[in-house]
Amino acid sequence: MKNLTIIPARCGSKRIPGKNIKFLGSKPLLAYSIEYALNHPDLAGQIMVSTDCDRIAEVASRYPVSIHRRPAALAGDDTPTADVLKHILDNTDLSPEFVTLLQPTNPFRPENLWQEAFTALQTSGKKSLFTVTPIVKKLGKIRDHRFVPFNYRFGQRSQDMEPLYYENGMLYISHASMIREAKIMDDQSLAFIINHIFASVDIDTEEDWLYAEFILKKFNL
Repeated sequence: MKNLTIIPARCGSKRIPGKNIKFLGSKPLLAYSIEYALNHPDLAGQIMVSTDCDRIAEVASRYPVSIHRRPAALAGDDTPTADVLKHILDNTDLSPEFVTLLQPTNPFRPENLWQEAFTALQTSGKKSLFTVTPIVKKLGKIRDHRFVPFNYRFGQRSQDMEPLYYENGMLYISHASMIREAKIMDDQSLAFIINHIFASVDIDTEEDWLYAEFILKKFNL
């Protein structure tokens, strides 16, 4: 079984300029996902960083990984990640069975997550998996300046609510045939539940970065 791990890291972060190579603790943000992949060689297979940026490529080149230079057309704010992954399969001679996506904005992952998720995917017989986390919050919509409950009734206790789940971005595994169709997941994908504090770290804003620094220090990562 041939696996390919792709870590997409582009230049154009607006909210945190240079985010992917900004130091979080003692190393660039990108390094956390690279090192996680390197620590799981049997699952990672070939590791590739996709980037449009010379500075990111230089940081990635310090590690035993491949670098794929994506075109500017695939480095925009609205570029689907699935298109980035497909471009790699379409423009290289790689022929993996499974492709794992590790987003650099999710720097912390439980050690056993990958193996447990991959085993679950193989057992399920499905073509893809992504990680989700339960969230128990009283959510609603605003209509005519009124709050309309979405997932509970007024007066209902939080502990009696059915949980919702959010896509936490920690890990995606897809059969290569899906990637070649520019899909990472679909309505048949296996939702792998992660109830772990690391799942709440997804860096997009300065507030997210501060929270990641707190987690880094709290868990001595």
